[in-house]
Amino acid sequence: MGDSETFGIEKDHGEEVVSWLNEQAKSHKLKLEARLYGYNVSTKNFGDFEMFSWMGDVQIARKLIIKASKRFKIKVIEGGYKPKEKVFRMKKLDYAKVKKGDKTIGQLEFLASRFGNNHWEIQNEERH
Repeated sequence: MGDSETFGIEKDHGEEVVSWLNEQAKSHKLKLEARLYGYNVSTKNFGDFEMFSWMGDVQIARKLIIKASKRFKIKVIEGGYKPKEKVFRMKKLDYAKVKKGDKTIGQLEFLASRFGNNHWEIQNEERH
């Protein structure tokens, strides 16, 4: 995976965290560029998140988003988990973990139409 739009940062922390992610990637010469795209999601169990997209290496993205969660003491959405079954559907599915530091506190199921330019919407969520 070279990019993802199902990563999120606890609301009101988006600008500073995305800026920090890009600075960390640049200073450590890592392949990662993150940017907010002006879309928020609301969860019943975990609160509101500002979604961001990134391009680069998935392992670096996952590692840095966990570091950001610890550093800023916020919840984050770590997306990009795909369903195991390879069935053609009219909708796209993506799965994400809600984390606070190293600890996974929940899971989200995102849904988007395969046609058109729709944003991801939360279809299901569960606490751990």
